[in-house]
Amino acid sequence: MTEKSKTDMDAVERALSAAREDLKVPEGLMARVLADAQAMTPKPPRAVVRSVRAPVWRMSFLGGWRGLGGLVAATCAGFWIGIAPPSAWPDAGALLLGVETSTTPYSDDSEALSVYGWDIEES
Repeated sequence: MTEKSKTDMDAVERALSAAREDLKVPEGLMARVLADAQAMTPKPPRAVVRSVRAPVWRMSFLGGWRGLGGLVAATCAGFWIGIAPPSAWPDAGALLLGVETSTTPYSDDSEALSVYGWDIEES
């Protein structure tokens, strides 16, 4: 640090400390400010006690009609996929039981292999 910058920093520090000492809050000002802040603070809302329960059809625990509609749509889609799964999906029952299924459209003993002589081995 150069000597000039050090003297500049000392001057700034002296100016700030003088400003801190000159700052005097009039008596009672802080008490009035805190009293005003307390008066302006919003009060917490009272707990509302409902005497009548909401009807079951509103389904507020599911998110109302939108949540219930989404749940019905997902249920219908799941049921439909369970009943008639797409042919590209593997059979869930076969996967659970460990049954191996063939994915080829023809078997090795079909006529298509022997027609062109592909089943004859060369010696």
